[in-house]
Amino acid sequence: MTIHSDHPFLPPETDRDPVRRLRGRVGGTVSLWTSGAGAGRAGLTVSSYLVSPGEPAHVVGLLHPESELLERLLETGTAVVQLLEWRDRELADVFAGLFPAPGGAFRRGSWEQTDWGPVLTTASAWAGVRLAGDDYAPRPAGWSDLVDTVIETVAVGEEDRPLVHRRGRYLRPSD
Repeated sequence: MTIHSDHPFLPPETDRDPVRRLRGRVGGTVSLWTSGAGAGRAGLTVSSYLVSPGEPAHVVGLLHPESELLERLLETGTAVVQLLEWRDRELADVFAGLFPAPGGAFRRGSWEQTDWGPVLTTASAWAGVRLAGDDYAPRPAGWSDLVDTVIETVAVGEEDRPLVHRRGRYLRPSD
């Protein structure tokens, strides 16, 4: 129950960053990027990404420059980009650092190790990716690092209800 119709800590409209407001209106599906193995696994919830078809196909993402995921991706050269669904919204918040994860984020969900990193066993679609080039370095882009990866494998199953994020909220998918 709440007594506020808006977020209680939301700054007045005149103080809000117009670029963040524009970005929030773009919206998009939510993905989970994972890399590494065993105790060295890392993951990050990412909604700023795109899939570029072609030969080879690419996934380009904006990752937090100080994230463990980016560190592990640069170390291993590989990652898994998995699409999350409505049922995964709590998991998305865990990997975004917004929800507590006693024992670590990978204690949530069931995982299978692949050559590219851990895959959520319930993921309806995922791609195994490799950094684009042996001497690859991410490029700063605003508050993020722009990362370019080449798709090496794709698994696509039945989609249930994609997790969509827009204007700071998850949207309930329509049937």
